[in-house]
Amino acid sequence: MSLPPVLKDRLRLPLVASPMFLVSNPELVIAQCTSGIVGSFPSLNARPHAQLREWLVRITEALAKHDANNPDAPSAPYAVNLIVHRSNDRLEEDLAAVVDFRVPIVITSLGARTDVYEAVHSYGGIVLHDIIDNRFARKAVEKGADGLIAVATGAGGHAGTQSPFALLQEIRTWFDGPLLLSGAIAHGNSILAAQAAGADLAYAGSVFIATEEANAEQGYKQMIVDSTASDIVYSNLFTGVHGNYLRGSIEAAGLDPENLPESDPSAMNFASDTAAKAWRDIWGAGQGVGTVDRVVPAAAVVERLTAEYDAARQRLAL
Repeated sequence: MSLPPVLKDRLRLPLVASPMFLVSNPELVIAQCTSGIVGSFPSLNARPHAQLREWLVRITEALAKHDANNPDAPSAPYAVNLIVHRSNDRLEEDLAAVVDFRVPIVITSLGARTDVYEAVHSYGGIVLHDIIDNRFARKAVEKGADGLIAVATGAGGHAGTQSPFALLQEIRTWFDGPLLLSGAIAHGNSILAAQAAGADLAYAGSVFIATEEANAEQGYKQMIVDSTASDIVYSNLFTGVHGNYLRGSIEAAGLDPENLPESDPSAMNFASDTAAKAWRDIWGAGQGVGTVDRVVPAAAVVERLTAEYDAARQRLAL
C-alpha cells in the first residue's frame, strides 16, 4: 500500500516530529514543517483550551505565508496529538477544534476510539495511533486508525520495551498501511534503518528538545546536550504509564533513579488541570540523546538529519 499524499508529497525527509508534552509549541511546529518534516504538538500543551484555537490559527497562517513565499519548497503538513484516555476531560472540545481547522494529521494516544477516527475522517484527515505492541496495533486498526506508530524500546516519554525489529516484523505480517517507528531516532542512519526494517517513516522527538524554538527550560536543553543513553531511566512512577526520563532530573527532584517505586496504573490521570504537574520537573527523553551536542535551531537539526540520511543512502548505494 502506498502512503497517502499527506505523508509523502511535501516531505523533505521521511520523518514525523513527535508531539512532546509541554515542549512542543507553535514555534517549534512551524520550524519543523517549514524545514520539510511533519511537525506536531499535543493539544493539551495549549492551556487553557481556548488557546488551542489560537495555536491552530498561528500555525495555519504561518505555513500559508511560507508556502506563498516559497512555492518551490512548500511546508510539510502538521499534526495534533489527542490523548484519548478517559481522564482527559478536554478530549471532546479539542476534537471539535481539530475538526473545525481540518487538521491534516491527528495522532492518538492511550486509547483507540471509533468516534474520534470518524470525526477526523469526516473532513479527509488521517489518524496515526501510537502503540507499544502488536495487540494494541490490531485494536487501533480494527477501530479505524489509518496508520500506526510503533513505539519501541528507547523512545522518549511513554515508551514500550520491545525491539523495533520484533515489533515492526509482527505488525507487517498483517498490516500494509502507513507505519512509523519511534525509539532513539536521532540520526539520519536511524531514519534509513527504520525504513529498512519495515517502517515507512521515522518518528523522533528528543532530538528537538535542545532547539531554540522548543518550550523547554535551558536546564532541560543543557541536560539533553550533556546526557547519553545510559542517563535514561525507565519508570511508570510519574504518570502511571512507563516512560523514559533523564536521570539528572530525577535526582534533582530528590529521588533515587535506581530505586523508584512502582505506580498504580489505575491512577493514570490526564485531566487538563493536572497533567502537566508530573512532567514539569521530571524531564522525558529517549536513548538517542547522545547525538545532541549543542542547542541549535530546529531547521539545523533537520538539515543535519537530512545530510546524514543522504550519506547513508549513498554509502549503501540506494
